[in-house]
Amino acid sequence: MPRRPRVHLAGLPLHIVQRGHNREACFFAEDDYHTYRHWLGEALTASACALHAYVQMTNHVHLLLTPPAPEAVSQLVISLGRRYVQYINKTYRRTGTLWDSRYKSSLVQEDNYLLLCQRYIELNPVRAAMVDDPAHYRWSSYRANGLGQTDPLLTPHPVYSALGGTEALRLAAYRALFRPELDADAISDIRIALDQGQPLGDSRFLASIERATGQRREVKLRGRPRKQAATLVVEKQQLPLEI
Repeated sequence: MPRRPRVHLAGLPLHIVQRGHNREACFFAEDDYHTYRHWLGEALTASACALHAYVQMTNHVHLLLTPPAPEAVSQLVISLGRRYVQYINKTYRRTGTLWDSRYKSSLVQEDNYLLLCQRYIELNPVRAAMVDDPAHYRWSSYRANGLGQTDPLLTPHPVYSALGGTEALRLAAYRALFRPELDADAISDIRIALDQGQPLGDSRFLASIERATGQRREVKLRGRPRKQAATLVVEKQQLPLEI
């Protein structure tokens, strides 16, 4: 079966996941996390992509960004991946690939789904039982988005900025989003959208992507559908590590 073409559109947020090859580690020591951040910053500047949220897990990375042009995404991923792999191979005297050959991506509807996607990304360490609070994990955007810690990698999205008229109100409103647990159906929606390379959004958003690309965007459900299926819903899966 041919691979579904990725859809990258200028000015629309994109959720990207890049995993270590065969789900193996891509970060081995603290310096590795810092070095990845350095090259991520360089790639963001070169591609003019705006990064809104991220998390560096042991064996994969999430990025939520908005590109100025479709080709900027591949430019960022290729540049970042090449430089970081060169660093890892030199540091650990290894050869060969580090990442899976194909990153996953999903367009994200801004108004209803962007903050949901940010929560999903920043809660990865909690779901993986690495910490009990996202603020306790160093390698994510939560401390900036939720606590106001300076992070030069980030460009706040207008939807995030609209949470409050002042920084204090905005941070409090954002932290309040994390008090309830992330809905299991929402987690499934995000995972299946990534897995199938489909947009994350409502029916109107999917229709707008179809018009913009000329491609049908239809999520293929797994397992038996629920009686009241949402736009993007799949049967919940147990994964060995959070994605």
